Amino acid sequence: MNEKGNISIHTENIFPVIKKFLYSDNEIFLRELVSNAVDATQKIKRLASLGQYKGELGDITIDVAFDEEARTITISDNGIGMTAEEVKKYINQIAFSGAAEFVEKFKEAKDANEIIGRFGLGFYSAFMVADQVEIQTLSYQEGAEATRWVCDGSTSYEISEGNRTTRGTDIILHINNDSEEFLAKGKLQDILEKYGKFLPVPIRFGTRTTSEPDGDDDEGKPKYKSIEVDNIINNTTPAWTKSPSDLKDEDYLAFYRELYPYSMDEPLFWIHLNVDYPFNLTGILYFPKVKNDFEIQKNKIKLYSRQVFITDEVKDIVPEFLMLLHGVIDSPDIPLNVSRSFLQADSNVKKINAHITKKVADKLAELFKGDRKGFEEKWKDISLFVKYGMLSDDKFAEKANDFCLVRNTDQEVYTLKEYAEKVKDIQQDKDGNVVYLYTNDIAQQDSYISTAKDRGYDVLMMDSPIDAHFVGYLEQKTEKTQLKRVDADVIDKLIKAADSKELQLTEDESKTVVSLFEKAISRDNMKVEVDALGENELPVTVTIDEFMRRMKDMAQTGGGMSFYGTMPDNYKVTVNGNHPLIKRVLSAEDEDQREQLAKQAFDLALLSRGLLTGNELTNFVKRSVSLIG
Repeated sequence: MNEKGNISIHTENIFPVIKKFLYSDNEIFLRELVSNAVDATQKIKRLASLGQYKGELGDITIDVAFDEEARTITISDNGIGMTAEEVKKYINQIAFSGAAEFVEKFKEAKDANEIIGRFGLGFYSAFMVADQVEIQTLSYQEGAEATRWVCDGSTSYEISEGNRTTRGTDIILHINNDSEEFLAKGKLQDILEKYGKFLPVPIRFGTRTTSEPDGDDDEGKPKYKSIEVDNIINNTTPAWTKSPSDLKDEDYLAFYRELYPYSMDEPLFWIHLNVDYPFNLTGILYFPKVKNDFEIQKNKIKLYSRQVFITDEVKDIVPEFLMLLHGVIDSPDIPLNVSRSFLQADSNVKKINAHITKKVADKLAELFKGDRKGFEEKWKDISLFVKYGMLSDDKFAEKANDFCLVRNTDQEVYTLKEYAEKVKDIQQDKDGNVVYLYTNDIAQQDSYISTAKDRGYDVLMMDSPIDAHFVGYLEQKTEKTQLKRVDADVIDKLIKAADSKELQLTEDESKTVVSLFEKAISRDNMKVEVDALGENELPVTVTIDEFMRRMKDMAQTGGGMSFYGTMPDNYKVTVNGNHPLIKRVLSAEDEDQREQLAKQAFDLALLSRGLLTGNELTNFVKRSVSLIG
């Protein structure tokens, strides 16, 4: 048998099309060829189980080998093999009217594995790295003859008698000059581990050196000797392929360490996905300890299709907020384009997205109801994730309202409903609005917190990066409720009472005070006003407007408010006209002493906000010593 011919395509050269449009990364060639070998192996196993193949299965391990000197990479399987006619059918017949139609047709396809297996497109990814590809194959069918197929990357091929003597297929790649990087053991090992780490058929890549016990030495200590063993790349039965009832906690933790061997933390808990209707979906999602810098946590979920790694870019399948989770999702029903490299949104993807969201919310609700104390202990590690979910997904938020927690400065924990009940009477202003006071820096805002607590008010801790956005969410979702940072204004302005205090200064005295403080402060971004506060309140308070401050906080964490981040800080300086110190300022003997006292009172207010630094702090200390003396 000796035959030459042209691959049946109606375009001059399909290979540039494959390289440009269908594959995003040339290392995919190894994934595709090994995946095809797995498919061929599973088919012979299936035929044997059905009684349609009577021979011995033997060793079904797939071998990957390379020869640096000969510049070849070989992928060998003991699978179903092909006859000459099947080679012509599956390898040669890429028959479409043109490259554009070719790409468009497969982009809409629903079963990536069928495309890859039936049309040999995974096989053709070999030409991304090889200038000649050879197939040596022998079909499982009785009486079949070995077949050899060779192609140099053009549309010409040659079929002749092969030299394979056992069932299966060898794919031999003659690596081109641009792809010499793949003729290295470390490079191939990395690619195989990336894409084939959990393939269902053993993948062998040469051997590796290990050690085994070799008796004891003269002192009775154990000895070890080095031995060569098969270098098996993959775990053929990863945890997500098993039934949850067959797994223990230590199994889930062991699998987590297998996925993330360099992780320093163990996951808090996990969800095992196992759905077979209306779509197929398996996987395990782990809840990690979410750091405040949550951006770096993303892209930790790996997408597989029948245990073949596809991508860790899963944003179309997994809701944005769930990308903080770690783990694995495996589904043959997720539509992939012909190279299995990109996700396409369709009804199945949307259903899977919604199902995963529901499963996560149900798991959190179950944990909260089953062990509230344990849930509260984990809250610090998962609060950012839950709040992120509530901000971005209404259906998740509906469920999360029952288990979303808030913590106050006394470290007491409440659900949203419980907290609303706690403060509804004591923190209601004259207009009937309930005001939630909060702090994002308990140390820096201590004096403001102390003032609020002296009034019997409660102060929430809102110190995560996402809380700048979450306070707005709570205002929108909670009727007649406002959230105000405890240092956004004097306490009487934050929660306005029906009865206001009377200012003890005359109008002229108030103008004098404003003038004195403006002169002492001498800053364009500070506006001075005199107000009637209690004698026990601070003489001077420096605050920043709640709206502007909130917008600037949101700008720092993203969210479309970036222009606020470039605006200068503007402060309000509230002088307590009823405080004895202000009366002392007015009664001072000369203008210089008045200004010194005003400056000292103002610097004290800056100090309480952490805004007094550098030369101003040094001058304040010197002035304090002088005034005391």
